[in-house]
Amino acid sequence: MPDPFEELRPHLFGIAYRMLGSATDAEDLVQEAYLRWQQADRDGVRSPRAFLTTTITRLSIDHLRSARVQRETYPGPWLPEPLPTSTAPLEERTALQETLSLAFLVLLESLNPVERAVFLLRDVFEYDYREIAAIVEKSEANCRQILRRARAQLEARRPRFPASREQQRRLTLQFTHACTAGDLAGLEALLCQDVTLWSDGGGLVPAARNPVYGRNRVARFFLGITRKATARTYHLVEANGEPALLVLDHGRLRSLIVLELAEGLIQAVRLVANPHKLQYVQQLTLNQEPPLTEVKA
Repeated sequence: MPDPFEELRPHLFGIAYRMLGSATDAEDLVQEAYLRWQQADRDGVRSPRAFLTTTITRLSIDHLRSARVQRETYPGPWLPEPLPTSTAPLEERTALQETLSLAFLVLLESLNPVERAVFLLRDVFEYDYREIAAIVEKSEANCRQILRRARAQLEARRPRFPASREQQRRLTLQFTHACTAGDLAGLEALLCQDVTLWSDGGGLVPAARNPVYGRNRVARFFLGITRKATARTYHLVEANGEPALLVLDHGRLRSLIVLELAEGLIQAVRLVANPHKLQYVQQLTLNQEPPLTEVKA
């Protein structure tokens, strides 16, 4: 008889990753949940799914509470750890785009750990209030209030007209060609007037310590780093359910870039350069077949 844990492993990882914004940390918590499952009195476990969901959610809440202190002192903007999703079936990838995108994971940072858990369990994983109340140790009425508050916070920040996958892919390619051609005017034409760039180097590699605002400044930032590269290659991939660019220099992965669109223009750019946050992407993406699309500078 198959171990229920292995059947539920992807579900547990999905909860932990959305809670934490880190694939590496999510894997660690899934392993911790496995150890607790191994130590549990199976005769007293009526539902493995309920037991393991409760375990992974509470582990995630505890981890987030300790991580909040670290993120307050994080050197520069904090961005989630990208997750490759290109191997998922197309219908799953379409569903994943909304709840796995970097923009969505950043939005979740505005919620406290319990709010995040209640929101994800109800609106993403479709647990009922009775189950959620037992998991987070609140009353059902309290969980309903928490969810209303969380939804209101997120809705106020979400883009009103999200772009299609094809729009994202097209703008990502145009962005790449403008950067590699050194085309300042062409690059500016793709950007909103009030576009914002967040770059996460984690204090380990050069990156802007503060957000970069404005069409001209963001365009010049990317043309500047492109000019400094002598053998830069861009790979169009899929991460977190949306098109993304892997940027290699002399064959070494340097960063991942994701564009957020609004009304046909780029309104936000998220650049992940922290080497620790690129390990998961490199391991699962660079070695896959067929070869990734390349645009050489």
